[in-house]
Amino acid sequence: MTKRVDSLTGLQNNEEFEQDLKAAIAKEDAVGLASLDVDHFDVVNEQFGHETGDVVLKAIAESIKAAGVGQAYRISGDEYAILLPGASLEQAFLKMESLRAAVHANQSAYGLPADAGKEITVTIGVAQYPRDAKEASALRRAADAALASAKESGRNLVALPPSEDMIMKSCYYPASMIRSLKSLADKSKKKESHLLREALGDLIRKYDRIAE
Repeated sequence: MTKRVDSLTGLQNNEEFEQDLKAAIAKEDAVGLASLDVDHFDVVNEQFGHETGDVVLKAIAESIKAAGVGQAYRISGDEYAILLPGASLEQAFLKMESLRAAVHANQSAYGLPADAGKEITVTIGVAQYPRDAKEASALRRAADAALASAKESGRNLVALPPSEDMIMKSCYYPASMIRSLKSLADKSKKKESHLLREALGDLIRKYDRIAE
């Protein structure tokens, strides 16, 4: 059967995604799902033209494929989905954080003028079956809710569904550290989840340098 493919990016399209998501949930014990948007893509089209916007969309698609993090789809416009069969929520989150960083590091691929004063970044929401939802449409809603949460926190971030942030923290950190985190968030006027993502980014950069 011929796959339905997006003509611009070469990725499979939304119809294929809906079909594959239902099939994965029917077959797998665990399925990760990421919803990805290009940050302020409307500004790219307005300032630099739709041809440059198309270059950005194709380059994002290539970054996703090169990262090898899962099966990617272009849903519409600047919206992508990534299916991760067999992935835990934690695994999906870390893979998407790696992808987010790779997209940010790949500015030369996007065709923006050197003096544009703008960087291309992406925001990603991650959810997992059966942890966050029991069927396909609910899993999409959970990933979209995570994406909305990441946008509210400032974009160029990876986020979990709103209900997951505290669950993840309480599972992995003692109560004293959670209290300290809350106090620091209050003082810095940032969300606790944003501070955790900053720390995760620092950790990844540290060990990337060691690996080099």
